[in-house]
Amino acid sequence: MLRHEFQPGRLIAGAALVAAAVIYGGDAGGAWETPWFVVIPLVVGGLFLAGAVGAVTGLVRRRRVRPAPEEADTADHARTTGG
Repeated sequence: MLRHEFQPGRLIAGAALVAAAVIYGGDAGGAWETPWFVVIPLVVGGLFLAGAVGAVTGLVRRRRVRPAPEEADTADHARTTGG
């Protein structure tokens, strides 16, 4: 049982920021040399992709939501009886 709904946009944003942290961590640890401007496209691109995926996910979830059968029956009854 899930405790919360899966949000792929947040997963992508987190992965992009973790990748930026690993790149800077490797540079700080002396494993490799990273120019300061390398991480900017990674973070900006990751956040842009996360926003796009989040928007698409929201649209898909909004389309899939359907009223429960009890609510639909009540709405149909109110519409046909005028009240």
